[in-house]
Amino acid sequence: MSGPPRRLLLASGASLSLAVALSLAGCGTPSSSGAPASNSEARAYRPQAARVIYDRYPSRIYSGKLPPLLYAVGTLQVDLDGSGRVLALRWLRAPRHAPEVVAEIERMVRASAPYPAPPRGQRITWTDTWLWDESGRFQLDTLTEGQLQG
Repeated sequence: MSGPPRRLLLASGASLSLAVALSLAGCGTPSSSGAPASNSEARAYRPQAARVIYDRYPSRIYSGKLPPLLYAVGTLQVDLDGSGRVLALRWLRAPRHAPEVVAEIERMVRASAPYPAPPRGQRITWTDTWLWDESGRFQLDTLTEGQLQG
């Protein structure tokens, strides 16, 4: 430890009580490990997170309307900390017939971190549906251009 030691000078017992109360209360400063963002904040965050994937993998994005039949469709939840780092991935609907797609999506999501910091530095869960063409190109439901009728 370098530099002079920090000291807290207290004039009375009341100051000590106040200092202890403030330290236990965290002084009202929200922490990144606090409560998760609200549902409306999570919905509003989706385009930001999706845009990170699109910007990182522009050659993998399917341009135009997707074909009527897709190779794989999966819905993934991504838990992010207050700095936009990936904490966990959970499949709500995994394309079990295409384990290579599951692995590739998880790889891309992790490699794209960090994502933009969520509102007020809170944890957030980003949920999106991956629409995967047999070419290996995809769109995210949040930014999809639609799908051709079959």
